[in-house]
Amino acid sequence: MKVGRSESWTVGWLFAGLLTIPSDRPALQPSVLTIGRLHYDGGGDWYANPSSLPNLLAAIRQRTTLTVTDRERVVTLTGPELWDVPYLYLTGHGNIRFSEEEVRLLRRFLDQGGFLHADDNYGLDASFRREIARVFPDHPLVEVPLNHPIYHLVYDLPRGLPKIHEHDGLPAQGFGIFSGDRLIVYYSYQSDLGDGWEDPEVHHDPPELHEAALRMGVNLFTYAVSTAR
Repeated sequence: MKVGRSESWTVGWLFAGLLTIPSDRPALQPSVLTIGRLHYDGGGDWYANPSSLPNLLAAIRQRTTLTVTDRERVVTLTGPELWDVPYLYLTGHGNIRFSEEEVRLLRRFLDQGGFLHADDNYGLDASFRREIARVFPDHPLVEVPLNHPIYHLVYDLPRGLPKIHEHDGLPAQGFGIFSGDRLIVYYSYQSDLGDGWEDPEVHHDPPELHEAALRMGVNLFTYAVSTAR
């Protein structure tokens, strides 16, 4: 979806692969969808789990009628490529630091129809919570209820976010930030979905955990593109 940096997103993608266009807006041509991997500053390994997003995109392509690329696209908050992706993915083990301009641009991206999935790869929690509070000082992270469509849109996940890796032994939790009824930020905590998406031989996860992670990812991406505007 190609949209200027100062423009609002004007299309909503349905998971069936169709477009709905508001009657007062001109139609945009459908384009191939992808995931934007966020390259951020601060020292964290934003590039972690290299096989994860290609595997998730393959699952989306095989299990839905959405047209997606083979690989993710690396984006920055200050680059024009940010506005080409409906789903922004942030991960890593270390520190995140946004500049004031990046805070402003991320807020605009999300307010105008974008979606951010932050996936704690262990060690990211403190810096992510600090930085997202700068982006949304008026919208705290809250636990996403289990009846939310994010857990039921394509696959039914009645227990919510699956727990893939042990981390601190705490239960997996899905936190979010809402703009009205729309979920615009999803934070997967104590789960490590990205590890679950990776090639099975990387972490030797059992097939059922790999499958659970992919199902959650398909739901997340489908929700993101179906609510983009």
